[in-house]
Amino acid sequence: MRVNRDIGGLIFSIMNRAFCVLKILLSAAFVFFSVHSFLLGQEPVIIQVHADHTLAPLKPVWAYFGYDEPNYTYAPHGRELIEEIAALSPVPVQIRTHNLLTTGDGTPALKWGSTNAYTEDASGHPVYDWKIVDRILDTYLQAGAKPFVEIGFMPEALSTHPLPYQHHWPKDELYVGWTYPPRDYQKWSELVYQLVSHCIARYGKTETESWSWEVWNEPNIGYWHGTPEEYDQLYDYSVDAVRRALPNARVGGPATTGSASTTAAAFLRQFLEHCARGKNFATGKNGAPLDFISFHAKGSPQVVDGRVRMGLANNLCDVDEGLAIVASFPEFAHLPVVLSESDPEGCAACSARVYPQNAYRNGPLYPAYTATAIRNMLDLNQRHRTNLAGILTWAFEFEDQPYFDGFRTLATNGVDKPVLNLFRMLSLMSGDRVEASSNGRVDLDEILKSGVRAAADVDAMAAHSEHGMTVLLWNYHDNNDEAAPESSVQLNIAGLPASSEKIVVHHYRIDRDHSNAYTLWKKLGSPQDPDAEQYAALKAAGQLQLLESPRWVQSKNGDLVLSFPLPRQALSLVKLEW
Repeated sequence: MRVNRDIGGLIFSIMNRAFCVLKILLSAAFVFFSVHSFLLGQEPVIIQVHADHTLAPLKPVWAYFGYDEPNYTYAPHGRELIEEIAALSPVPVQIRTHNLLTTGDGTPALKWGSTNAYTEDASGHPVYDWKIVDRILDTYLQAGAKPFVEIGFMPEALSTHPLPYQHHWPKDELYVGWTYPPRDYQKWSELVYQLVSHCIARYGKTETESWSWEVWNEPNIGYWHGTPEEYDQLYDYSVDAVRRALPNARVGGPATTGSASTTAAAFLRQFLEHCARGKNFATGKNGAPLDFISFHAKGSPQVVDGRVRMGLANNLCDVDEGLAIVASFPEFAHLPVVLSESDPEGCAACSARVYPQNAYRNGPLYPAYTATAIRNMLDLNQRHRTNLAGILTWAFEFEDQPYFDGFRTLATNGVDKPVLNLFRMLSLMSGDRVEASSNGRVDLDEILKSGVRAAADVDAMAAHSEHGMTVLLWNYHDNNDEAAPESSVQLNIAGLPASSEKIVVHHYRIDRDHSNAYTLWKKLGSPQDPDAEQYAALKAAGQLQLLESPRWVQSKNGDLVLSFPLPRQALSLVKLEW
């Protein structure tokens, strides 16, 4: 018995010593990770939302989309995507496409499309054919979307330099016969008049009056082989034709690109001067009708040390300069401004397989960039006291292209990409925009100067409605560094109404593992011919997902605190309902 007691004591002593050693190791580990987190700057990011500090009604400026290739509109996956983006918005989504008047048989190609709306017979008389135009516009309207009608491009029979007419990009020159001024402005004007008259007859005057009519695209670069004054002439004849058919139509332009460049800024200024005081080429009167002003803003990603570095500063500088020009014209400063293209760069059809700087497009970096851009564009609008009405994402889908080939798209072969889930998050935001501040925010002026190149931008945008509140949060950096540490976020919400004592929280997430079909596709071995089970799983992974199950929380004296980690290049949408 004594031997057993000695053995038992020895075992107890060994276990006690082991436990003490384990405690020391755990304590050391805790200290190590605490110090490690501190050295990495892992103190909590405090995001403060004041539910009772209203800034302005939250306008869904993001409910605008567009693309080059109109014939993909009614393709199987194109029609499906149109229905998706129309359904995700509480207001009608507006959709813009190139090539509505381009000559051709309707066969799509990269950066190309056609409708054959205008040809001429052997005697030079116009022949109008609206079948393809109708298929495009019907698809939008049947889904509940609105056409943002871009009037272009030049039919072959009207072009001053018709041959060569169709490009075969990227094999040859892109800007060929379809980019030139008309040889007869009266015939061009009649074409526009017939287009609008046909739309009124098919869809009704009230419906057609709710559309926007924009003249041409990016006339300060290769899309227009004419002078700025010749564009003004095109604008005058186009607008005169639209208004003759539809006197209350909303008309605008000039859809210039790269406002921060000298040539683009000069083009926009001379156009606004023409609309204000210039002689109208079509009517002979002074000035030209202008109901909205459009220009484009683009970023400039690069590959640096083997990684993608985004060019958010370029994107925002274009907006800053464009809004400053608009604000400098008192007669136009109140007009709606539509960024009828605003994107991380300028070529949706340039695959990341060929252009590695575009490798941001498949994963969560694209939506994180877009959310950061939207927030700062709204702040620029407030700074300039202008009327930013729309921020159009130039991305759609390419039919019959490889899965996740790195095009700037919202979906690939019917599988939604993470960026589309950002717009699902935004669609859940309504009511009034309220004050949201963050000690992890990068100052707007710093971003305009050098982008988000030092600390990450951990920030938020919030909206308050009668029975709820939404907060969109992101952790963004220009460098696509997947090894970056996550941030610890403390979301403080103050000023909630007395009726909000019991709150249900829905927390949605876009990151590497949530709302991200690209991650699953890679886990499946990157199949280019997924079987039915794989495809169904990819479709499900492409939808917006919750980070956790909905849960009830209780506010205290109108205050609520929520804490959670937020990885780099990730977004959360916290939805509160009471």
